[in-house]
Amino acid sequence: MPPAESTSVPVECQRLHQALCECHRRVSPGLEREVSCRHLNRALAQCVVSVACPEELEVVRSLCASGGTALKRSQCQRAQLSLSVCLASHQHDSSPDS
Repeated sequence: MPPAESTSVPVECQRLHQALCECHRRVSPGLEREVSCRHLNRALAQCVVSVACPEELEVVRSLCASGGTALKRSQCQRAQLSLSVCLASHQHDSSPDS
């Protein structure tokens, strides 16, 4: 599925979004597109997350970079949950009842 043109993308991520849209226009749907556009898709996702939840993302990056002790793994899980909550708070309800 091509990226939605009408989706609100942070200004900081606009160039990546445009590049991903161009990749989707150039490459036929299927595995070839998935492989060809993967790096742009990932970069755009990382950009959006870093703009929406920079503090939570930094904590996840620092605590979840390696396995470590049981305490560090537990802290990593809590940090991932905090990041998920932050991201969920930025999502728009697109249901017809809203």
